[in-house]
Amino acid sequence: MLQTLEVAYGPQTAVVWLARPDVRNALDARLIAELTETIMALGDDSSVRAIVLAGRGKAFCAGADLNAMRKSAAASEADNRADALAMATLLQTIYTCPKPTIARVHGACMAGGMGLVAACDIAVAARDTRFALTETRLGLIPSMISPYVLRAIGARAASRWFLSAEGFDAAEAWRIGLLHEICEADELDARINALLGSFMLTSPHAVAEAKRLVRDMSGRPIDAAVLEDTAARLAAQRASEDGREGIAAFLEKRSPAWVPQEPE
Repeated sequence: MLQTLEVAYGPQTAVVWLARPDVRNALDARLIAELTETIMALGDDSSVRAIVLAGRGKAFCAGADLNAMRKSAAASEADNRADALAMATLLQTIYTCPKPTIARVHGACMAGGMGLVAACDIAVAARDTRFALTETRLGLIPSMISPYVLRAIGARAASRWFLSAEGFDAAEAWRIGLLHEICEADELDARINALLGSFMLTSPHAVAEAKRLVRDMSGRPIDAAVLEDTAARLAAQRASEDGREGIAAFLEKRSPAWVPQEPE
């Protein structure tokens, strides 16, 4: 039984709500474990084609839980390493999930919360959302989230926000690449639903392979090995069940099998 999350299912979609609104959805060991297990399960669930990560209450995620921080100050290095690896595993689980993931961001998005956003494929935020990487003010560093935040915003922008721990708004988060879109708070659900609708037109297998393509090609030099790799991937996809169905549907001017049919 989930204690820190709520999962709401829609037609071929799932919204995973961080459900600790009294502490602004701060990350503790239980939430991290439950979210890791939930994303893994949804990734394996063939009835779910897209996942939304959202936060109940006034904030998306305020970062680390204060009680967890108190415990970490007194814990051994080995215990702190285990806790850090649990968070790293969560972020990697989101990042490598075969289903498209959308972060629905509002209120405050701090520290580890920014890691959750950066690990998702798409991030949409309310215009009044506030962001910060506050770790250096606590004598810490944004270590586990760094691969995902750096991937999203690049080293130059990270140099400012990692080092200074300043807060910034959604417009700045969009400018540096953390967010794909910003909208008014009352438009957030409509925008998320539109994105979910777009995924219902895509091949689940092709989406999973496209996600893997982004991960594998990012930062690689365009050399002979990449040419061979990308050619082989396209050839395999063309020969796949979804590839054959998609091409046949296009030529026959009909919807492919993965597109939900309107009831008659």
